Amino acid sequence: MSRGKRYDTEPKLNMTKVFAVAIAIAVIIMFVFIIKGIFTKDNTSGKITSKSYFTSYKDNKWGVIDAEGNNVIDPSYKEMIVIPNSKMPVFICTYDVNYETGEYSTKALNEKGEKIFTQYSKVEAIQNKDKNHNLWYDQDILKVQKDGKYGLVKISGEEILPTEYEEITSISGIENSFKIKKDGKYGIVDNEGKIVVEPKYADIDVLGEDNKSGFIVKDDNGKYGIIDYSNNQVLETKYDGIEKVYGNDLYVVTVDGKQKLVNKENADVLTKGFDSIKQILENQENAVIFVKSNKYGVMNLSGEVLIDAEYDDLKETKTGIFIAKKGDKYGIIDNEKQEKIPFEYSSISYNKKADIYVAEDSNFNSNVLNSNLETKLTGILIELNESKGYLKLRINDEYKYYNFKFEEKQEADIFPNRTLFLSKKDGKYGFVDKTGKVIVDYMYDDATEQNDYGYAGIKKDGKWGSIDTKGNVVQEPTYNLDEYLLINFIGRWHLGLDINMNYYNQL
Repeated sequence: MSRGKRYDTEPKLNMTKVFAVAIAIAVIIMFVFIIKGIFTKDNTSGKITSKSYFTSYKDNKWGVIDAEGNNVIDPSYKEMIVIPNSKMPVFICTYDVNYETGEYSTKALNEKGEKIFTQYSKVEAIQNKDKNHNLWYDQDILKVQKDGKYGLVKISGEEILPTEYEEITSISGIENSFKIKKDGKYGIVDNEGKIVVEPKYADIDVLGEDNKSGFIVKDDNGKYGIIDYSNNQVLETKYDGIEKVYGNDLYVVTVDGKQKLVNKENADVLTKGFDSIKQILENQENAVIFVKSNKYGVMNLSGEVLIDAEYDDLKETKTGIFIAKKGDKYGIIDNEKQEKIPFEYSSISYNKKADIYVAEDSNFNSNVLNSNLETKLTGILIELNESKGYLKLRINDEYKYYNFKFEEKQEADIFPNRTLFLSKKDGKYGFVDKTGKVIVDYMYDDATEQNDYGYAGIKKDGKWGSIDTKGNVVQEPTYNLDEYLLINFIGRWHLGLDINMNYYNQL
């Protein structure tokens, strides 16, 4: 299943706004997947062809635009139109909302404004949240209702789960599983419609970050256990609670209000010396991060304390290396409690795939460190893109790109399909082509890079506008966007103030 946040473009940070508001933006990780060509598939109303579509907002009404800024659905709806997959013309419209009872109606429209999925009484996008609490919709699956029961369909129209369930809900942060309810019991279905766990439990949840890690199940007596992906019993359903903390075939359970560590044979491994267990160390066998009196430390499975419980947070990143917190500041220590990075940062994160640490101070300045904890780059980190393997930083009012080896790259190296490239001269911004030829004169006070739809923002005399792929002005600089965190245009439409909603408006 592909995953899409409710914002999936790569707009420019409005630096004036960033420094004016107290919002902790440590790392913006945005994945932009561009589908080239045309994708066509039959559904109940004919053919669906792929382009790019966005929710629009004008005069207090909601509509849909395409990647050229053209109206696809005129702004005429009172409620926001949801577009689960920006590449597919399936637009979920909500209407006849009764705010007192919570009742409402929905319909799905295609790019011609025609109703699709008409065999169902209700069609809904499936909303979820990632670990940073960003909202996103499942891009491939829709929830449908018929005769008061729910099922699932592919966004292309294929029914994958019949409408015979009382409830179908997402599981927070999980991309490939849905919770189903039938006859008052819960189970799990995957994104292909396969029943992974039959609905026979009083409650169920995913143990880890996907359904392959197994499931925490609750029986009718209110007791919890664990089953694996093949429905084999891993832990008996005899515990008062089970935490989503596991590793090395060890699990954190609760009995009579007290946590303990058990193995897959249900035998006790660690029972005292802590109030709770937060992490089973995968890189360092036979040890856990524990909490006692609201402080974090490390102990082995014999109960011997390896790192005293004196930190306000503690996370292992690599063998013997921990991101630690004292008060409101973060640093990095080793298993001998030696400070590898001093406690002077507002946040520190580790990206396992890139093998990179990012340490950010209170002014949003970041030090980017390699695996040896050596500072390799310093600036405002705008993006760490795992899929394309690059970092984007703002350094001395300029944007710079680097690969994960910290080698500087040009914008054209990262985005070879762009036609214009941001350039600065004598304090003014303009645009050049791949050869360095000036296409847009150096006349603007600020500007954005060209986005994936060919538009770039331009700022003059405190106001913003936009240009197209050839450098032609599409929107004269007339928009005051001082309150906007991100600057991004599609034609004359600008990304809305609430970036998590991913809509475009005209001011």
